[in-house]
Amino acid sequence: MKSKLKLALCQIAPKREDKTANIAKIEELAIKAKAAGTDLAVFPEMTLTGYVLNDQVYGLAEPIPGPSVSKIEEVAKQTGLHIIFGMPELSDKAQATVYNTAVLVGPSGLIGKYRKMYLPTHSVFEEKRYFRAGYEPAALQTSLGTIGLTICYDVFFPEVFRMHRLQGAQLIVCISASPAVRKSYFEILTAARALENTCYLAYVNLVGIEDGLQFWGGSRLIGPMGDVLAKAAYDQEDFLVCEVDLADIRTVETFVPTLRDLRPEFYDKLRVLSEQF
Repeated sequence: MKSKLKLALCQIAPKREDKTANIAKIEELAIKAKAAGTDLAVFPEMTLTGYVLNDQVYGLAEPIPGPSVSKIEEVAKQTGLHIIFGMPELSDKAQATVYNTAVLVGPSGLIGKYRKMYLPTHSVFEEKRYFRAGYEPAALQTSLGTIGLTICYDVFFPEVFRMHRLQGAQLIVCISASPAVRKSYFEILTAARALENTCYLAYVNLVGIEDGLQFWGGSRLIGPMGDVLAKAAYDQEDFLVCEVDLADIRTVETFVPTLRDLRPEFYDKLRVLSEQF
């Protein structure tokens, strides 16, 4: 486990339905990230295919492990990097079942994956029409430390981040496909999730326009006090190198002891109330 980690936040506009081009983009930026001396390169939600796919998602989804993941594993092996990216995952157990998934690979291969737990189905979003929700948090053990994976709308639900933090994640990554109309919400909520869990949060968002839906970018690294340590450009592709020092978390926990002061007995009450709501 390393105390100091250097991250590359790779804010891109993937080509819809073009996995070959998007894997090439991942490789291009991974090589750039290696040259910058980074440990971890993070790409947005649904990087492999683009976000707005409609029924085409069923033909584009792949199992994990699968052919596209294998190609990105090879990129990780060649560059010595850990790489996080999003893709539609085809279930190997249920026919025509697809998940919105974040994947983590490293120099030694596939480390793990996270299936998005909260699927927005309102306004411009139709995720429940195409995806099945995940049920398990993913705080993944790596040589860099424990890394938590979350996706976009999960940020509206504090319990997702709290579960990852309680599983030991001091760095939580949130990959995203947030449209411009949600910009102010995400800027507030990402800072809140980092502060209330005294952890680092790396947020990486799409840019570009897909079927009339504009993504705002604004990828950022947020520190355990909720402060924005580094921020990418709005509305254009960007490549942001930033650093975390996990040793700083212990000091912050002294001033903001939220994990120590948890009242777990309230969670049962929360479950009952939510079922009655």
